[in-house]
Amino acid sequence: LASTALLLPSARCLFDQPVQVKVEGLRSRQKGVVFSSSATYRTDGSGKIDLLRDPSLSGSYFGVEPMGLLWSMKAETLHKRFQKSCALNPHVVKFSVHEEDREDRMLAEVTNERPLTGNGVSRVPVKGRNFQGVLFTPPEGPFPAVLDLCTLMSEKRASLLASRGFMVLTVPVYTDHPDNIKQMHLDHFKEAVDFLQQQPKVGSKGVGIMARSKGGDIALSLAAFVSGVKAVVSINGCNAVVSVPLYYQNHQIISPLGSDITKLITTESGASIIKYGLGDPLAEENKYSLVPTEQAKGHFLFVASEDDLNWDSKAYMDQMAERLKHHGKENFETLCYPGAGHLLEPPYGPYCPSSFHRIVHHVVLWGGEARAHAEAEVHLWSKIQEFFRTHLSCDAAQTKAKS
Repeated sequence: LASTALLLPSARCLFDQPVQVKVEGLRSRQKGVVFSSSATYRTDGSGKIDLLRDPSLSGSYFGVEPMGLLWSMKAETLHKRFQKSCALNPHVVKFSVHEEDREDRMLAEVTNERPLTGNGVSRVPVKGRNFQGVLFTPPEGPFPAVLDLCTLMSEKRASLLASRGFMVLTVPVYTDHPDNIKQMHLDHFKEAVDFLQQQPKVGSKGVGIMARSKGGDIALSLAAFVSGVKAVVSINGCNAVVSVPLYYQNHQIISPLGSDITKLITTESGASIIKYGLGDPLAEENKYSLVPTEQAKGHFLFVASEDDLNWDSKAYMDQMAERLKHHGKENFETLCYPGAGHLLEPPYGPYCPSSFHRIVHHVVLWGGEARAHAEAEVHLWSKIQEFFRTHLSCDAAQTKAKS
């Protein structure tokens, strides 16, 4: 009987969808190695392996982890991050099965193609007067509208969210080398918000914004100063404006929170912990760096990873929640993930413990433990979609009025 490797429900699926890996036709109680990351499994009495049921006995992870072969993948060299900046190219994963101690003998092989864009979703580069990005639109409509503020240009999160029924415009916070940017203008991002609201297929009365890290303080500022922002997801963001001053309508509205390069902690691997490098947002000298989130009319979902080694994200989240409570506001939710690191992404990508940080010019530790981080990504991705659907209700009549 020939050995076969199966991917259910299909060998082709969206990047953020789980697959079931099964192997059949092996000898009874035979051990095999699934290659990519690697894990050792023992077949059952029928010569089958099912990753939904069977535990990994050794390798990149242990125990029953149906998607462990994906999130535990590692690069051959240290400090490399899995990047999918353009949504046009699918993530292709090859699963192969080998007999233990016989790496040269392949028993079965199957390829999993994981596109970043769902069927019928259009991808259109757009350029405004002061912003540039990529617009993803699902077929038909109307749709809730979301602005994805990525720190540096990336299409993965936007294209996958569009594949779940949202119109998404992804815009980078840094359009030039970060060292060249001495100030940021909220007007430029407002232009992107306005552009989204004018799209004929948008059915929501306002827009949502999702952002991580530096994009978070821009998202909070848009909610505080710009009308039409109804829902903000801030992932491991700061409650103060970081690095450069923020301007709006030709006036500086928020001063930058300073940093101290001497507070970097270098580890044996060569990667640095930069968590303690930012100033204290609540210190008296930094009070003009805080974003006045109490001015916002929309809703917030604050997300923090407890093991974030880039920023003290949990403290910032708690401070944001406390500020809103102090002003009598209840328009926010908080989500905390123990064991997760800074780089929370859509699920089933390889976990990245460290890589080169293009803003601070250091290899840094991002924090997190691989399994807990992967679980957080699955939960958060579902929560983001639920939050936007709740707070960006669609009105078909409004869509018709635009067309």
